[in-house]
Amino acid sequence: MIMRPQPLRIPARKPLRLDDEVHFIRSLFERPLATGAVTPSGRILARTMARYVEPELPGPVVELGPGTGPVTEALVEHGIDPARLILVEFNPRFCVLLRARFPTATVLQGDAYRLREMLAGVLRQPLAAVVSGLPLFTKPLRMRLRLLRESLSMLRPAAPFVQFTYAVVPPIPKALSGVHAEASERIWMNLPPARVWVYRKG
Repeated sequence: MIMRPQPLRIPARKPLRLDDEVHFIRSLFERPLATGAVTPSGRILARTMARYVEPELPGPVVELGPGTGPVTEALVEHGIDPARLILVEFNPRFCVLLRARFPTATVLQGDAYRLREMLAGVLRQPLAAVVSGLPLFTKPLRMRLRLLRESLSMLRPAAPFVQFTYAVVPPIPKALSGVHAEASERIWMNLPPARVWVYRKG
């Protein structure tokens, strides 16, 4: 059964982690195409993404490009055991932060666009979800399509590939053979406003 996200209640804001802002800005200057954002994902956006993941569905949950971990934190709050998380992050500085904040999660430093290769030594069963914070529009369409197809091939039936974007158009075309796509409402309270796209095997 496909789980739909429940109406979102706006949570009380947590104190801003200024160190996260500093890490993001530094990474943006060092690798602008790899970072793809000037601040970590807002809490409302992070919680919207997490709500598409079904905690009861067995298997690991892979997060691509977790950065400093705002979406990771939302997944844990949503009921995902941190020990089920596989965090694939390119930036070694962010990997150090993630290992400190989520010590039972598996943190892999490397290229998320080579996902099958990255998971070869750790994947033992189909995935329950792939949640992506990657800046997909910095990559050619063929690389985005390959990432989606590769992810879907490792997911359980009806399990989601969850991706956010600041753009008006979907990061991966929704008219794909064998793929069902849906989008959230635009999240105006995020800065900048964003939308969550979810792709499943059709």
